[in-house]
Order: sequence, then structure tokens, then C-alpha cells
Amino acid sequence: MSSSPLVLATRSAGKLRELRPLFAAAGIEAIDLRDAGIVESPAEDAIECHDTFEENARAKARYFHRRTGLRVVADDSGLEVLALGGRPGVRSKRWSGRAELSGAALDAANNALLVTSLVGVPDRRARYVCVAAYADNARVFSARGEVEGEMLDVPRGTEGFGYDQYFRSRELGVTFGEASIVAKEVVSHRGRAFRELLRELVAPATAR
Repeated sequence: MSSSPLVLATRSAGKLRELRPLFAAAGIEAIDLRDAGIVESPAEDAIECHDTFEENARAKARYFHRRTGLRVVADDSGLEVLALGGRPGVRSKRWSGRAELSGAALDAANNALLVTSLVGVPDRRARYVCVAAYADNARVFSARGEVEGEMLDVPRGTEGFGYDQYFRSRELGVTFGEASIVAKEVVSHRGRAFRELLRELVAPATAR
């Protein structure tokens, strides 16, 4: 396996907090986009223009590999609510349409729309989906992870980001906002996708 650093191609502080321990445990040196010298650009918003998590994740991995010349992992993830026909899906981050917002303010706007959309809806089944993608000079591949749960009307917990405080994991019995990072990583869509991607990444070439 290459000794060059691997770039975690996300601007999300929440994602970086979850991903760094996974790569450290695998013995892989991982840096973020700021470490790689990639200044945030409006062009990045146009990358996630596809209709599937797979296409978006692979597009991001290829884009930042071209920008850095280094090995890159990227992901696309989102929340699919059954009663809403799978929405917000790949539009999860931008569902509220509040392009002027970012971080916690954008999360709050998205969650407010979600709560409003589910008023009077008895079926709260939902799942988080993540596709993690890897790109280097020789190959591009991806792995998918999912976690089932249901949506709540009120937030619980102070951890996590995105829709985490409203999403109760069936396996944990608590919201991702209530779960510790370690507990969440075990069952989360992102943890599952990246563990599968890491298995492929560290596998001997003869086993591929």
C-alpha cells in the first residue's frame, strides 16, 4: 500500500471527527483538505449534482484526487424517510434550500423542514445511507453502508450533526445525538461504509 498520505475530502468537522479514528486504527496517515492546501471553492458545490449517493461520492473522490494528486476518500450520505418517498435523500444537506447557511444553522433549517413535513405522519421509518469512495491514479471504488431507525418530533442529545438528534437508531435504542462517537461508529451508515472501504484498501493486491 502507498506510503503517501490519504486525503479525507470533506469540509465537515463532524465527519472528520468520526473518520480520523477509523483511519488511525488502520495505520493510514490521513489529512484533511486544509492540510492538503485545498482552499474551499464555490465549484465544490456543483460536484454533488448526481441522483445517487454512489455517483456523488465517486465524483467527489475523483475531483479532489485531480486537485491534490494524492489518494483521496470522499463520501456522500443522507437521510431517507420512507413516508416522504425517500426524501431528503441525496439532497439531505441542501434540503431546506438555505444556501446562505452552513454548519449548525443549516442543520437547524433542514431539521425544521423535516419536522414540519412529518406533522400528522404516523410512519416514521427512516434510514441513513452512506457511500464511501476512494480514488487514486489506478482505480476508483466505493462501499455502501446503511442504518435503520425512525424519526422523532423533538431532538434528543447534544452529539452528532445533521439529522442525528432526530434519528433514533433501532440497534442502539437512542438517537445518534445521544450516542457517543464510539457507539455511533459501530452501527452508523458512515462507519459501516468506511470499514468496508478500508478492508478493500488494505487488502493485499493478490486478494483483490
